[in-house]
Amino acid sequence: MQLFSRAKITATLLSGVITLGSGVSLAQEETVEVKIPKNSVLSDGVISKKEMAKYLVIGNKQLAYLARNATEEYAPELEGKGQAMPSAWMLMSDGITVKKVSLDESADGAPPQIRIAMFRAALKSIARRGKINAAVIVYAGKLSEDNPQEVLVLEHEHRLGISATKIVPFEIDGGNVKYAEPVTNNKPFQMFYDDKGQAPSTS
Repeated sequence: MQLFSRAKITATLLSGVITLGSGVSLAQEETVEVKIPKNSVLSDGVISKKEMAKYLVIGNKQLAYLARNATEEYAPELEGKGQAMPSAWMLMSDGITVKKVSLDESADGAPPQIRIAMFRAALKSIARRGKINAAVIVYAGKLSEDNPQEVLVLEHEHRLGISATKIVPFEIDGGNVKYAEPVTNNKPFQMFYDDKGQAPSTS
């Protein structure tokens, strides 16, 4: 398996069953600052195919920007000793500001699976109020019970109708995390919408 340093991550995808336990991290793409127009055609949930193509490009660039920031901030968790606990970040409606999500004291001591569920609930509440453009939950684990390969998992969604899980194999070499090429799979909506039918559609 070919591995890359944090500065040389490429964006492709990898599938597998994740067993929580260690850590996970995402690929880095071109950093761009883009803004979603206020009172856009998305307000009625119906847009033309041409408009949808334009917005999907923006959405994917914003997800790459958010993932890059989240992965860089999460890397010390993977490089440190002990279990890397799940974390989450959100891209605010300006399309530039990235903020880390904090859980209240009820999350103290909670196992990774519970913390992930709490992050999903918190981000869903924020997303449904129109406060953010995108969200990502980052956690680490094993590829499967039979495959001990450590992977970084990014569950990310964008309000423009993008929902995917990115899985990135990694290893710690000399105290530094090194990532292999990631794999991305579509996943059900859990934050911005209840199902794909509620996401923006083409006319």
